[in-house]
This record gives sequence, C-alpha cells and structure tokens, in this order.
Amino acid sequence: MVQHAADSVHVEERWLAHPQGRLFTRRWAPADAAADARAASSQRSPIVLFHDSLGAVELWREFPSLLAIATGRAVIAYDRLGFGRSDPRVGRPSLDFVAEEAAIYFPAVLEQLGLNRFVALGHSVGGGMAIHSAVRFQQRCEALITIASQVFAEDHTLDGIRAAREQFRDAQQIQRLARYHGEKARWVLEAWTECWLDPAFAHWSVAGVLPKVRCPVLAIHGDRDEYASGVHPRMIGELSGGGAQVELLADTGHVPHRERPELVLSLIAKFLHDVSAVMPDSMRHPRGG
Repeated sequence: MVQHAADSVHVEERWLAHPQGRLFTRRWAPADAAADARAASSQRSPIVLFHDSLGAVELWREFPSLLAIATGRAVIAYDRLGFGRSDPRVGRPSLDFVAEEAAIYFPAVLEQLGLNRFVALGHSVGGGMAIHSAVRFQQRCEALITIASQVFAEDHTLDGIRAAREQFRDAQQIQRLARYHGEKARWVLEAWTECWLDPAFAHWSVAGVLPKVRCPVLAIHGDRDEYASGVHPRMIGELSGGGAQVELLADTGHVPHRERPELVLSLIAKFLHDVSAVMPDSMRHPRGG
C-alpha cells in the first residue's frame, strides 16, 4: 500500500486480489484540518469511478481530487482488469462485458475495500457498468451518476468508433495509449473497437436494466458528444426507476468533466447534497471507504 498527501487531498493506492489478476485502485479523500470536518467526511459514502473504454485511473487526471474537495467525500477509482496498472487479461472480453463488470469484478472492489455504501459514477461505457452495479447492489448504492454514457449501440456511437479505429492505425496513437496501459495498449484498443463493432453487439442495451435502478440518478451529457447523442441521457432520465435529473451541457463533447470541470463538479456536489438531505438517518453512516 502506498500513501501520500498533496495539497488538500490525501491519496492512497492499493492492489486488490482477484482470481483472474490484481486490480489497481486509488483513493482520494479530503485532508481537512478540522477534526469535525474529517468526521463528517468519513460518514459520507465514497464515490466509485468506472472509467471509459480506453480509460484508466491516471486518465481521470485531476477530476477525482477536485471531486473529493467539492463533495467532501472519498473518491475511489480502479483500473479494470486488462487496463492501466491492473494485470493483463487473457482473451477479449465477452460481448456481455458491461454487465459482467458489475457481476464479476466490481464485487472484489466493494468487499476488499469494505464499502458498505457507495455512489456509482461512470463515464461513457463506464456509465453502463455503473448502472448495472447500482442495480446489482441496490441496498448499498446511494446514488448513480452517469457522464457521457451510452445505453445502447447507437449508429452515431458506432460511427465514432469506426473513425477512431482508423486514427489508431497511426503508430503514434498506440504509443500515446501505451503511456497509460503499457504493453496492454493494443489489447485495450481492440477490446473497445472489436467488441462494439461486432455485429452481435448491435442488440446491446441497458434499457431493460434502468427501470430496476432504485436510487436517485444524475445524467450529465454534452450536446456535441462524439460517441453518443442526446437520446442517451433522455432515456436514462425517462427509464430510471429511482427518479433522475438530466443535464445536457451546451458546446460540450464526450468528456464533460474535462471540458467543463467547474460546472460538472457543481452539478454533482449539489445533487449529492440534495440526496443526503432526504436520506434516512439510518443510511447516513456507512462504514468503509
């Protein structure tokens, strides 16, 4: 375990065991000077981040530390197996990889980090994984946040992936990806493009899962998203069973938390404040995180 503190955020790194390989995690927590503020922060459920198709812990950049400060909560990110600093994965993911993340890998994060309660936040395909996790762990998921997330294999999404696949024929693009994934870079790219562009994946959707979500939902999306049109956040809002707030951001693409960080942080902070305000007292004191 590696620990260090920087500015107003304390950072801790940890490896988790899984039968298929180790998972790398990083945790950011507000390093408040006042003891009462630290106590309040420790009683709030941590936010768990699910990264996108080419993502990794490092690619969240400054967002987790800023999110921890904005919300007063711990923020936890992990590299999915095969990504970032986590161990390599054997073979390409199955076409059910979105649901499988919640069923096979995320439980190790919950159990080994001792998270009795959590907030799920997913970017892009990570949003689908967050949705499945919110349903699978209904009694433990306090709130669900999606950012630029897809809920089905839209033509607009597939066209964007085809264009990206062509761009990655440039060896320099693979080298850039290798900065975050090392020798796994080619696997990471093909896990994205070849799964999504497989004809059998055309019927993938989380539309049937969304009505089973019981917690409050915040869906953030850019109106210029290269990989998902505005139909996705609208579907999340209309189909979610726990009630949803939809925010479509003007002049914003596929990475709102990088393009409009202050706005995204303020939306999330207010949403989670409002969620906490109506939460029963018995659910306000989670252990772990």
